Amino acid sequence: MANQVQTIFLEEWLRSNSGSSISSSIQSSSSSARAIIQAWADLRDSLQNQSFHPHHLQSLKTLLSSQMSLYVADPQAKLLLSILSSSNLSLPRESHPLFLRLLYIWVRKSSKPSSLVVDFAVEILSRLFSAQFGSNKSSLFFAEGVLLLGAFSFVASTSERSKAVCLELLCRLLEEDYQLIGSFEGLIPIVLAGLGYALCSPGNVYFVRILDSLFGIWNKEGGPSASVSHGLMILHLIEWVLSNFINSNYLDKINLFARETLETRKPTYASFAVVMAAAGVLRASSRSLSSNLMQIRVSAEKQIEIVARDIISKSRGLTISINEPGNGHILHCISLALARGGSVSPQPALLMCLASALLTEIFPLQRFYSSILECFHGNPAGRGLKEVKEHMDSAIFKEAGAVTRVFCAQYVSADEGSKSTVENLIWDYCQDVYLCHRQVALMLRGVEDELLLDLEKIAGSAFLMVVVFAFAVMKHRLDSRFKQETQMEVSVRILVSFSCMEYFRRMRLPEYMDTIRGVVVSVQENEWACVSFVESMPPYNHLTNQQGSSSLHKMEYMWLKDEVQTARILFYLRVIPTCAERLPASVYRTVVAPIVFLCMGHPNGKVARASHSIFVAFISSGKDSNQDERVSLKEQLVFYYMQRSLEGYPGTTPFEGMASGVAAIVRHLPAGSPSIFYCIQSLVEKASSLCNEVVMTRENDLWKNWLGESEPCKKVLELLLRLLIVVDIQVLPSLMKLLAQLIVQLPKDGQNMVLNELYAQVAESDDVTRKPTLVSWLQSLSYLCSQSTSRRATKEAGREVNAASTWNIVTLGLNRINARL
Repeated sequence: MANQVQTIFLEEWLRSNSGSSISSSIQSSSSSARAIIQAWADLRDSLQNQSFHPHHLQSLKTLLSSQMSLYVADPQAKLLLSILSSSNLSLPRESHPLFLRLLYIWVRKSSKPSSLVVDFAVEILSRLFSAQFGSNKSSLFFAEGVLLLGAFSFVASTSERSKAVCLELLCRLLEEDYQLIGSFEGLIPIVLAGLGYALCSPGNVYFVRILDSLFGIWNKEGGPSASVSHGLMILHLIEWVLSNFINSNYLDKINLFARETLETRKPTYASFAVVMAAAGVLRASSRSLSSNLMQIRVSAEKQIEIVARDIISKSRGLTISINEPGNGHILHCISLALARGGSVSPQPALLMCLASALLTEIFPLQRFYSSILECFHGNPAGRGLKEVKEHMDSAIFKEAGAVTRVFCAQYVSADEGSKSTVENLIWDYCQDVYLCHRQVALMLRGVEDELLLDLEKIAGSAFLMVVVFAFAVMKHRLDSRFKQETQMEVSVRILVSFSCMEYFRRMRLPEYMDTIRGVVVSVQENEWACVSFVESMPPYNHLTNQQGSSSLHKMEYMWLKDEVQTARILFYLRVIPTCAERLPASVYRTVVAPIVFLCMGHPNGKVARASHSIFVAFISSGKDSNQDERVSLKEQLVFYYMQRSLEGYPGTTPFEGMASGVAAIVRHLPAGSPSIFYCIQSLVEKASSLCNEVVMTRENDLWKNWLGESEPCKKVLELLLRLLIVVDIQVLPSLMKLLAQLIVQLPKDGQNMVLNELYAQVAESDDVTRKPTLVSWLQSLSYLCSQSTSRRATKEAGREVNAASTWNIVTLGLNRINARL
């Protein structure tokens, strides 16, 4: 269960298992062996001299500073008891908790403490506590007293009479001075450990009374405020008790007491304690084969369900109001109880509580956003940062993965009504997170980056929760049992939700990819689903104008810097090509095209490339119910596509994206389409402009090697050369003419480079229709290039070359061409 130190000191084991930052009431460091020996010697002197001075108090502290490694034997315990019982010594009040802690170390670390010494200790403690009943006890003395009395009752060598005395005193302390617990957080694990020891005391006739104190403390005015760490301590306390001492009679008492508590006490803290105790039963039973323990597991589940139903009945909407006193604590407890208690039977109330806990308590992004937005004109960042960091360090946030797994397991086994309810809650939550985080990110970025980063860490965990849940929904809903309409509706909602959370995706999850593949197949098979998904995309005017609170309208908005929105749009741009076949031309014209052309100029390369992919998908798409409208739209869009692509090249336009767009245009538009002619003319003009820039900058080395270069002019030229093999025969003459005009204007090295590339390309062609035409054209082009070269050489040298010499050069060139082709 735990390592040796944790097993010896139950309070430390409770602290570690609760994920609590609560420190021990007595700080433990380490003292040297010499200091420990001297401390014991000083205490013996104190008893012999019947005097207690400040340095004796320091000796007690020296011993306790090494309590984890300190060993207290029976003789040393007698020394401590003698000092406590001496009527001649005036001990300061602050020394009493220290004496009790040393005696606790003795009784817990000793393998078999002397029964006589134990009985003597109980007698002294009885007098000490009896004298202080009704007086103002310190909180630490109260807690250490409960711990020591519980530990004595747990020791086998303690006589039955002494056990009864210890348990009676313990119950009196709890019933009369319970309010002392709340004065110091560090006392709670100490008191609970004392109760745990007492509950495991063999033959304990005070069992129910101690249970009543355990649950009652959290129900009485002045008791400790409920918190997750306290709840986890109760959970693991019950687990420890049941794991150490399983008795069917005691189990029945636990079961009966918890049931009666729920029936007679409705306050929040009673429910809080009962839920965590039931979770302890669940956890212990999941690790044990005891038939006795398994018998009350069902009852423990029932107790948690009763509390869940009670909190659900008080809610007015689909989610549980966190403004109701104690609701947040109860949701924490139910979530942790189910996460740490093991699998439980599916219940609608449990499913709803888990959903509300995840959305309002584990990932309380909406609460954080509201607080930040409300205080925008003030100075909320300091408070907001502290609140967010505290949540990230909390036990409930650290259990997010475990709670999500339980939530999904409950969902799978729930009825259809409950399934639909929680699905809608999750999908709506995604929309809200997107809208709010977009505003908050624009506010905080560059101003409070640390706060923004922490918010995004929480949102990143929420993204993982959404993905795991969506994967469970996809596997359940995309089944032949459900109507196609239901499958398509759920698929669209999952895609929209993923788009809202896309900004927070930091890893490539298998569940994420599998879910997208599954729902995309469902969507792309139906026109309604495709249109529904596309129309859920933020409209053009929302992309370019800030939407949200009025205070943000005063901020200068740059849509290119809106990273949250960009991530969402990129998700749409990647998915839309999969449903291009089913997308009507009218929807593409009004919804998709404006956003596609806008995003072509986005500096984010992923966004720009995805925009080109959508254009390619649409140009390549098949039939439409109105085929003439679809073809007409394709041709219309080509003109604007070429303008947008070329004006951003080189720069924002990715060449690969533009090249794929041009290839789609020449392959899929009707033969001889004016759009194809325009496309080719635009490319030639761009290539000419880029080549002129190279000539003006005198980058002559650029033309010496075709391969391995990435200059824009070479890329466009290469694209034009590839089109010679692709364009239809009606367009080919125009392309050859425009290319020839461009090539002859190039420098000699440029001409030779392009001609060599053309030689290889035409020689490898298997197109028997166009190859003769290309061969003839290439011969003429070679001649024209040689002519332009001769004229350029003549002009530069200041002399003329006779016609015969020129003709010989041309003849030799043509012979070379024919031989290579």
